[in-house]
Amino acid sequence: MEYFNFHTHQFTNQEDVLELVNQYPKDFDASIAFYSIGIHPWYIDENRLNEDLKIIEEKLQTENCLAIGECGLDKRIEIPLELQISIFEKQLELAEKFKKPVVIHCVAAFQEVTAIKKKMKISVPMIIHGFSKNKQLAEQLIKDGFYLSFGKYLLKNPDLKTVFKDIPNDQFFLETDTMEEKIEQVYEIASEYKGLSLKELKDIISSNYRIVFEL
Repeated sequence: MEYFNFHTHQFTNQEDVLELVNQYPKDFDASIAFYSIGIHPWYIDENRLNEDLKIIEEKLQTENCLAIGECGLDKRIEIPLELQISIFEKQLELAEKFKKPVVIHCVAAFQEVTAIKKKMKISVPMIIHGFSKNKQLAEQLIKDGFYLSFGKYLLKNPDLKTVFKDIPNDQFFLETDTMEEKIEQVYEIASEYKGLSLKELKDIISSNYRIVFEL
């Protein structure tokens, strides 16, 4: 593995990139090498909730399923927060049961996600994907034991440089999510912001990968 793409919706199957491809239970694609699977708050369907959770539980027991998610909370959508919390907690129970890390989607609900982590005493790694917020929030999340993953906002928002460069080297990942740019471009800007060589950055992320995913 030269590069690790922590979260992507596009399976490109490059030889030197390990991609953690986001999958949804109802659209599961068995041809994808490594993936996470979960119920995204945007796509909660109460009519198939039990079926989706059953599929997730089944897949979490396979080697190719590296994580659960993306799942989490989003206060900017119509789906009631209470329902989102209930489904998020059910997925966290599965993460604990099968000792899998969690890819988290969080919009305007960081306090709630942190409170749930503490209440449920979650021991598996929890990674906030697509982080784009300020230094104060980043420091608080790190203190509360979260990992942060950076992607498109690192490329598109220069203000994120000051946040990213101070993230501890053992608590971050890089991703492409839904954007067209390649993970190599994210690594390039990340190494520049961190003042590291590309090789040093690759070594750091490989080490983080081993700690988080080879539980």
